[in-house]
Amino acid sequence: MKCAVRFGAVGAEIREYWGGMVLNGKVSRAASSSTGSPKGAVLRTKTSGVGAVRASVKVATKKGGTIQSVARAFKILDILAQGDGPVALTAISSGAGLNISTCHHLLNTLSQLGCVFQDPRTREYALGNKLFELSNARIRQIDLGSLAMPFLRDLNNRTGEAVHLAVIQGVELMTLAKLDTLHAVKVDSGYVGKSKAAHATATGKAILAYLGDADFKRIILAEKLERFTEHTLCSRKALLQNLKEVRSLGYAEDREEFQPGVHCVGAPIRNNAGEVVASVSCSVPTMRATADFFDQVRGLVIETAAKISQELGYLTPG
Repeated sequence: MKCAVRFGAVGAEIREYWGGMVLNGKVSRAASSSTGSPKGAVLRTKTSGVGAVRASVKVATKKGGTIQSVARAFKILDILAQGDGPVALTAISSGAGLNISTCHHLLNTLSQLGCVFQDPRTREYALGNKLFELSNARIRQIDLGSLAMPFLRDLNNRTGEAVHLAVIQGVELMTLAKLDTLHAVKVDSGYVGKSKAAHATATGKAILAYLGDADFKRIILAEKLERFTEHTLCSRKALLQNLKEVRSLGYAEDREEFQPGVHCVGAPIRNNAGEVVASVSCSVPTMRATADFFDQVRGLVIETAAKISQELGYLTPG
């Protein structure tokens, strides 16, 4: 297990358990006791940037591979995350199964690290700004295509139809990933890369429907809406009405608007802030797009979008 470590009160307990550490191959003072360190308890450091030190820890643990104080601290954070507002110390200690003293000690440490905030007036606790920093850092590290791929494969296997993952970059629709239909009879359902078809595809409309006014105008007013088939919505008035329906339903469809003979359904993917950042879709040739089957596909697409959103930190309301 690897984790970043800052030694506060929680770290003191970790040091006590380890009995010692090795820093860059040298025994630290904490490791100089005759008891020595448990096998595998090694702290390695390296410089990353000017004056920045990153610590990664390989820990030999007991009782199922967890360190009690760390597990307790995360339990406290979970309790605060589930609260509708600041939470009293007594409620936290009760929920975490800790006595008041231990709970208060851990909350003080988390507060010093910026992970918990205490209201000076009510003395109640809430999540701290440090967690926002960590959350944003996690988002920057995410490769959306890789994160979504297991869910895309599952959708592909369950429907047997072509699946797409898309985002909007600049004023264009960017398909990040595509899985072809598993059927012998196939139709061309698009390609990986950029296109000016956001207004004509379920993937595009599932994103466009949730854009702010400035971004929407930048994309839709940038150029004339290209016609791909006789069913393409090339009127901005008609498109706006369609996107209003998308927001109401929670999914988008295109019925031969991008390619003749292909029906497609797409659903929005949200990040931890609830913002729509991408979409997932499934394309079905008209000969297989019976009402019953397309209803099943629609439900699976919505389910897949929800799962990917959850991976991005989005919590479904209610």
